[in-house]
Amino acid sequence: MVVPLNSPQPVFSLPPLDEIPDTDEDTPKDGTPLGEVGSMHVPEIVLGAATFSYHYNSDEYVAGTMPLRTVRLALRYGIRAFDTAAYYGVSEIVLGTALKTLAPEFPRSSYKLMTKCGRYGPAQSEFDYTPATVRASVRRSLARLNTDYLDVVYLHDVEYVCTPVGPQEAGDHTAALADAREAEYGLARGAEGKTWGEGDQKILDALAELRKMQGEGLIRAVGITGYNLPTLLRLALLVLHTPPYKPLDVLLTYSNLNLQNASFASFAPALKARARIPQLLIASPLNMGLLTFTPPAWHPAPAGLRAATAEAVAVCDNAPWEGGLPNVAVGYGFRRGAAVGVPVVVGMTNLLEVHENVRVWRELKDGTRAEERVALEGRVVDVFREWQGWSWVSPPSQ
Repeated sequence: MVVPLNSPQPVFSLPPLDEIPDTDEDTPKDGTPLGEVGSMHVPEIVLGAATFSYHYNSDEYVAGTMPLRTVRLALRYGIRAFDTAAYYGVSEIVLGTALKTLAPEFPRSSYKLMTKCGRYGPAQSEFDYTPATVRASVRRSLARLNTDYLDVVYLHDVEYVCTPVGPQEAGDHTAALADAREAEYGLARGAEGKTWGEGDQKILDALAELRKMQGEGLIRAVGITGYNLPTLLRLALLVLHTPPYKPLDVLLTYSNLNLQNASFASFAPALKARARIPQLLIASPLNMGLLTFTPPAWHPAPAGLRAATAEAVAVCDNAPWEGGLPNVAVGYGFRRGAAVGVPVVVGMTNLLEVHENVRVWRELKDGTRAEERVALEGRVVDVFREWQGWSWVSPPSQ
C-alpha cells in the first residue's frame, strides 16, 4: 500500500546493531569484486528495494531484521547502490532505517541512493507531476532515507503522464528505430523539440523542478523511468532539445533486457549517442517475475507467453541447471548488461538471494561454465521465438 504524501508516516525500529545476528551467512564469499559502470560509477549490480514492502513481503518480514541484514550483506559485497520509490509502499522507510543503523560500518558517502517521484498508485489518476508535489515527494524521500541528498531522483513511469505518440499497442517496438517509422513515433530528425501536448509539458515542468532541487544540492542526478522504449527515447530527445538544452543525467527502464525481450540492446545506442544520456540502467532480468517457476497472476503476459515460460522452465530443469530458469535469466541479464555497458537492478529479499546473485555474476565474470550457460540461454531464447521482443501496452488501456 502506498503511503499518501500528507499522511502520518509509519515508523520502523530496529534493535541495537550488536543485537542483530551477524553470522557466516552475513559474510561475503571470497571472489572477484564488483566493478562500476557509466559516468556515475554505479556498481554492476544495484539492489532493487521494492522487496522491502508489503507489495512483495509479509508484515513480519518488513518489520524484522532481514531487510537490514540483506542490505548489509549487499554492501559488504560491493553492491553499493539502492533503487527505491515513493510508490513502493514503505520501502524508503525500511531502507532508510536499515542504512541509518548501519552507518558505523557504512557511512552515507559509501553508497548511492536512487528513488522516484510522481507515481503514488497503480492507476493513471494516481500520478502527480506538479512541481509542488514533486518537491514535497523528494523532501519526504530525503527524510525517509535519513539523508540530506539523493544520488538520483527519477520521474516514475513517464509513459503514464506524457502525451501518447505513436502506436499504443503490444508488440515489437524496435520498429520505432527504423528510418521509415521514426516520424510515426515522434522521433523524426529535426522535430525532437516538439511538445506534443499537455502531458509532455507536465514532464518538462516536473523535470524543471527536479533541476531546481539539483541546483540546491538536494539531488545529484535527474532522470526518468518507464517501460515503453520509444516513449523514453522521445522524451529524452525532447528534454535535450528544449531549453536549457541539457540531456537527462540518467535513465532507467525495466523488463527490456531479458531472455524474452532484449529490445533495450537496440535502443541503448540511440539513448547514449542521440539523446546523450551518460548513465543508463536496466532493471528486472526476471521480467517482473515472468521468468520464474510461478509467474505472478497479475503479470500482463498473455496465455501464449505464459505457456512458453512453462516450457522454458522445463528446458532448464531437464538440462539440468542448478537454480533453473531464474538462475539462467539473471545470468543472461548480467551478461547482456555487461555487453551493453549498463548496471542491472535486481530485487533481493534475503541473504541467500544476495549470495546467489553475486555467485552468478562472478561465474560470468570469471568465465565459469560459460559455454554451457550460453548454450542453455540460446535454447531458452528459442523457446520464446514467437515472443522475442514482444512488449505489453504501457500504460494499459484499462
